Amino acid sequence: MLTAADLNPPEDVSSFIAAQWVQICSLDEEDGGPVRTKANMRRFAEDRVAGVLTHKKEIDAILVPLLDNWNLYRLGTVERAVLRMGLWEIAYSDVPAPVAINEAIDLTNWFSSPKSKTLVNGVLDKYAKAHPKATRAE
Repeated sequence: MLTAADLNPPEDVSSFIAAQWVQICSLDEEDGGPVRTKANMRRFAEDRVAGVLTHKKEIDAILVPLLDNWNLYRLGTVERAVLRMGLWEIAYSDVPAPVAINEAIDLTNWFSSPKSKTLVNGVLDKYAKAHPKATRAE
């Protein structure tokens, strides 16, 4: 959803998320049945997508200096989405920074180049270290 929103920014976040679920649920699994999502997984995803899209300007303003003179839009779409979500989790949610960073690295390994994990780890770690309250484990 975040990569779709990055490529075609929505005007209304709630409508965008609802439309994305319609598309996702209409996909056929390999066995020929519609894709189903558990309610808790759906809420988890919606929290992140809505959080990132609602705070996108602030998140991007934080990310740009952390990229060490690298343009945010020169990154791949997946890397931007993962960095935004990781930063949102660290800054705006109760997810401990080490967990958010590890999840971001896992997503990067899964959806992008293994070399991208170094960038994702470095940027999110730099933010977490500069904001110590974000790194405390609850």
